[in-house]
Amino acid sequence: MNDFPILTLVLLVPLVGAAVVGLMPTREGVDDRPKQVGLIFSVLTLIIGVVIAAAYKVGDGGMQLTETHDWVPAFGVHYALGLDGLGLLMVLLTVALVPLVLLAAWTDADGADAKRFVAWTLALEALSLTVFAATDVFLFYVVFEATLIPAYFLVGGFGRKNRSAAALKFLMFQLGGGLVLLGSVIGLYVVSAQQGSPSYLYSDLQALDISTDAGRWLFAGFFIAFAIKAPLFPVHTWLADTTEQATPPTSVLLVCILDKIGTFGMLRFCLGLFPEASEWATPLVIVLALISIVYGAFVAIGQDDILRLIGLTSLSHFGFITLGIFVFTAQGATGSILYMVNHGIATAALFFAAGFLIKRRGTTLISQMGGLEKVTPVLAGLFLVAGLATLGLPGLSQFVSEILVLIAAFDYAWYVGAIAVSGIVLAAVYVLWAYQRMMTGPNPAGLQAELDADAQGEGVRDLTRRELVVLAPLTAALVLFGFYPAPLLDVSNPTVYSLLDNAGVADDGPDVPVGTHAEEGDH
Repeated sequence: MNDFPILTLVLLVPLVGAAVVGLMPTREGVDDRPKQVGLIFSVLTLIIGVVIAAAYKVGDGGMQLTETHDWVPAFGVHYALGLDGLGLLMVLLTVALVPLVLLAAWTDADGADAKRFVAWTLALEALSLTVFAATDVFLFYVVFEATLIPAYFLVGGFGRKNRSAAALKFLMFQLGGGLVLLGSVIGLYVVSAQQGSPSYLYSDLQALDISTDAGRWLFAGFFIAFAIKAPLFPVHTWLADTTEQATPPTSVLLVCILDKIGTFGMLRFCLGLFPEASEWATPLVIVLALISIVYGAFVAIGQDDILRLIGLTSLSHFGFITLGIFVFTAQGATGSILYMVNHGIATAALFFAAGFLIKRRGTTLISQMGGLEKVTPVLAGLFLVAGLATLGLPGLSQFVSEILVLIAAFDYAWYVGAIAVSGIVLAAVYVLWAYQRMMTGPNPAGLQAELDADAQGEGVRDLTRRELVVLAPLTAALVLFGFYPAPLLDVSNPTVYSLLDNAGVADDGPDVPVGTHAEEGDH
């Protein structure tokens, strides 16, 4: 397995799938062939992802399954791939969610529209996997920017009437961040060329002796780009507009996969390449993270559009992730990595359940729902489980992530932890109040007639088998990792300790508990 380019294979399969679907002839009427072909390729990618996980040696904090080939030798550019624990978890999250996205969107479009949606989805999967596996900074930058192409067409081509404006706003923010990142990427070339032969390999860049001023300027370019991608306050305004106008499956791709590139990049590149600058910027970053936590939660409470509400909750959650990264402790960094995984699972379940509700009601407005648990009890129950996971209920996976981040926040400063805790309190408000308005209480005008029709076999229905297949594994994962997070900890801990050791940070806090594959003394 060490010599077999399995990472290249996992990138190529969805890319080939996108090409095959895109080149398929379009037939008149209902044609499920593009969806079926796309689903087959996404499942094949998932299987390869499982093989990668099986080949990964848990407990090793370094890069594994590496591939390195010269690409542009004159500029030190390589086609270089590899995975550590952070990259592996992001790859597994991506390959697990894409088949569910295709299933959830099965009835959203037909014909040419379905073909375009499936092709762009597979293309985005391939590019996202490349981002998470890239160990050459130039390669990372190229695919970082390339992800915008399928994302733009997914937002602008499918969704509600203002989707074109939302797609343009999304693109402008992301391109702005990409231009700033390009400046830092060029700066890394200059620094590496001054100290010998230029190289963009992550391992070579870690060995550079970067001056304090240069490191801080380069850090700023990387951090700004990742803060927009995540996003963080105050460069977050594209997020709610995008999730409001895009289809729920597209929002899953954006919020649960693509936006993770932002916090992934903070861990991999900001801490990995610029540890001194990261510590220097910590006070400002923590302030931005706390504002994101509280502001995102407050604004979410007042939303009447369920898709916009879920988008704003993610602003609050990305604040938690960023806070955990920049407190520079094992608990915080491990909590952030787990948060990235668990947020992807819980938020995907929320978007999918909300999309199924919207199809039944024909509206995204919470005020026009109500009483739906009477006729869709299974859907209401699974929506509630996802919501409870979002607010950090003990026994569900996101609680583990939040408690680790909060421990680290209180260890950093009691007032930082106290402000962060308010985000959990506010989360309980926006989740439970939204559930109450949507699922319980009296039926709004027009819904009672549909409920009466349902009694005669027509009208609003509960989940179909296809929809259950989408939500059931996500719900199971929320419960499983809530009670047994050890597999995630086993994979993430070595990477965290490696990052902290590279940063020269003495972590005096208690070790994060691990499972059977790693021991406290490993770091």
